[in-house]
Amino acid sequence: MKLPEYLSRELLKRYGIPFGEGKVVTSKEEAVEVAKEVGLPVVIKAQVLVGGRGKAGGVKLAYSIDEVREKADTILGMSIKGITVKKVLVARAIDIAKETYIGVVLDRARQSITVMASDEGGVDIEEVAREKPEKIYKTTIDMGLFELMPYQARQLAFKVFGEPELRKQATRIYLNLFRAFKENDATLVEINPLAVDTAGKIYACDAKVIIDDNGLYRRQELMREPEEDEVKEWEAKKYGLSYIKLDGNIGCVVNGAGLAMATMDIIKRYGGEPANFLDIGGSSSPEKVMKAMELLLEDRNVKAIWFNIFGGITRCDDVAKGIVETLSKMRVDVPIVVRLTGTNEDKALKILESANLITVRSMKEGAMKVIELAGRTK
Repeated sequence: MKLPEYLSRELLKRYGIPFGEGKVVTSKEEAVEVAKEVGLPVVIKAQVLVGGRGKAGGVKLAYSIDEVREKADTILGMSIKGITVKKVLVARAIDIAKETYIGVVLDRARQSITVMASDEGGVDIEEVAREKPEKIYKTTIDMGLFELMPYQARQLAFKVFGEPELRKQATRIYLNLFRAFKENDATLVEINPLAVDTAGKIYACDAKVIIDDNGLYRRQELMREPEEDEVKEWEAKKYGLSYIKLDGNIGCVVNGAGLAMATMDIIKRYGGEPANFLDIGGSSSPEKVMKAMELLLEDRNVKAIWFNIFGGITRCDDVAKGIVETLSKMRVDVPIVVRLTGTNEDKALKILESANLITVRSMKEGAMKVIELAGRTK
């Protein structure tokens, strides 16, 4: 789960990471009050879980109260990559003299945790990695100790900062940032930029935290309301479903991540576009199948649906019952193609035939049929 910036700030402040004072608000009047409280100038930042806020006009500096009111009003309600801005962070602006980067990441390639620092902060770190890889300094954590050792933090600080006092400040921040990562089941914690102001103090000017979903039961205090584009994904999780919306017009209902990926691949192979990734998992009850159908039918882009199920743990007849039961309770205006193979396959086919549903035997046949039907549906 990705935390919005204001929640990332709140979490990291508890670990001694220095930020300019600020608060999240939902109206221009509240923005004015915060600006008066923390002092001008302030930075006003859209709180949405997508990148490119600055380029989209979602980050603005304000030097007067009138500017705060005007710019907060402009950002609130704007759409950034399809997400409506409902909250903005109003924070004291830092007079920046130098921008750096620090991040702690779960490094799957090294099967470890990697701490990365750079003196090229304030820009996309992936861009730095491509164009100036020598500017990214890395330390791999010993997973037996599972600690960033003080000497490692100092080594990174020496590479990024020249002045002894800045190195001391940075070393403390690096150690505290790793502790925040370790103690909150994070997969990523980064500050970009970690800036030096004109008085020689280091401040975090942005924050990004991603928490491992498997650890959320231990981190209920970090839970937040879902963003617009996450509502269906979160709803799906309540029913044991994995759902991700895509841009195509063919709804896919599959069991198992591997088969789901193969299903989307074969749809693409024959010229179609999948509308989603939807894994109903093992031991699928009719209720789960009904919920999967509801999720798909809420997407107006879906013109045809393909059930592609392999019955190992999942019983094909349970899936078939779920499909038929859903059709008896919901209005379904799009064609459905079904491929069920495996446990109780014969029973499932009889149930589907009695409901006059389109059945196929192979992946290729299913893909070609659902693409054809999606093309016919307007």
